[in-house]
Amino acid sequence: MNLNVLVVDDEKPLRDFVRKNLEVRGYTVRTASNGLEALAIFQNENIHLVIIDIMMPHMDGLEATRRIRQESHVPIIILTAMGEEADKVRAFDLGADDYLTKPFGVGELLGRVKAVLRRADWSEPASSEERIVRGEIEVEMERHRVTVRGEAVDLTPTEFNLLVYLMKNAGKTLPHRTILQHVWGMEYGEEAEYLRVYVGKLRQKIEEDPYKPKYLHTEHGIGYRFEG
Repeated sequence: MNLNVLVVDDEKPLRDFVRKNLEVRGYTVRTASNGLEALAIFQNENIHLVIIDIMMPHMDGLEATRRIRQESHVPIIILTAMGEEADKVRAFDLGADDYLTKPFGVGELLGRVKAVLRRADWSEPASSEERIVRGEIEVEMERHRVTVRGEAVDLTPTEFNLLVYLMKNAGKTLPHRTILQHVWGMEYGEEAEYLRVYVGKLRQKIEEDPYKPKYLHTEHGIGYRFEG
């Protein structure tokens, strides 16, 4: 399958670096220099992955990410400068899937691209189980459908895979690294902020009171536990 990647950054040398390294590996790449240009391309073409910088003129990457996520589950990798931890968390809250910290090399770029595309493929349902029920939460694996208290809940592929993994291991305390490597991939292990954000998003969608969770429990300094 020919995959279309949209690369968005106001620095032409960086756009060219990413574009050339992806094109030589068979990806079709479109580029934009700001969020407004990116949205115009995204709305008129079939884009499979967005790689977008945060700091840009006219429309920054955070606002563009928010607008893209309103209409699509397409994987989004944000580009950040060293030390922009608050921006990373904000981007995850808005729907970004991963990040690359500038400067980055070819190996890191390709690893992140492959990882987010793999997760976007709804990888978790490769299972003999057709249905998982824990308390008021029901997952139909083949349809990637989740219902909570009888109401359908819209999850991204990563949210879905994370919820299914936790539900399959209900009652067990799972360390951060174990969850990251199972859901995100073996390239991961230290990115605890990913889990913090994604567990928070799941709580908003499945818990009656996200601040007093019934299902998704934090084991401080260790990981998370699903009680069903």
